[in-house]
Amino acid sequence: MHPIRTVNVTRYLAALREGGSMPAIAEADDGFLYVLKFRGAGQGVKALIAELIGGEIARRIGLQVPEIVFANLDEAFGRTEPDEEIQDLNKASVGLNLALHYLSGAATFDPLVTTIDPILASQIVWLDCLLMNVDRTSRNTNMLIWRKELWLIDHGAALYFHHSWDNWQLKALQPFPQVKDHVLLPQATELDKAGILIRAVLTKSVIHDIVSLIPGEWLTETAAPFESLKQHRDAYEQFLNSRITHSEIFVKEALYAGTTLI
Repeated sequence: MHPIRTVNVTRYLAALREGGSMPAIAEADDGFLYVLKFRGAGQGVKALIAELIGGEIARRIGLQVPEIVFANLDEAFGRTEPDEEIQDLNKASVGLNLALHYLSGAATFDPLVTTIDPILASQIVWLDCLLMNVDRTSRNTNMLIWRKELWLIDHGAALYFHHSWDNWQLKALQPFPQVKDHVLLPQATELDKAGILIRAVLTKSVIHDIVSLIPGEWLTETAAPFESLKQHRDAYEQFLNSRITHSEIFVKEALYAGTTLI
């Protein structure tokens, strides 16, 4: 597994004012443009952790995700932004943030325009049930069409259990009722086959490698009932491995939700 690259943000271009996290388009010292996700935004580093885990799991199972990088932000970033709220966000985000490669010219996925292969649709629905990703609906698909391929973006709302670690072991075994609102559910007719393909890839070793990517400073910044960074990472691993092992629970819920759409 390749390590996540680290870049330094050199130029602020524009705020993306859709959504509550207020990401920005920025240029880094490698010459590329990125969609920058701020650690100082509403959900803090927990949204960045979800973005990192969700995006890298998606990539490992063969789905298209823009390259994820760690992005260093210094105090001078964004001083040309006249909006005081955004300036405050920049100041609160000095340090290590997360960014995704900017897909210039990409179009928002429209299910009325583009039909997705049933296996691909099923893999995405299965993934979002695993991650408890509430943010892939018809109102906000968080998918792009770029170079005639479907790309997944924005996993920051996934893994919402970590905003409160109470009973997290039991939450790992819960179904995902919000799947009824998933934009691809009507096309996800191969969930069992998708599950076989995904589980073959997401071994405990793979999950360990992905969780190990979480920067220690992000874990330290969160309020969590763990005595060490290892315990904190172990909890993420155990949660994901438990959901994978007992995936029939959320698959059953998805299949039931699919029948109610007919």
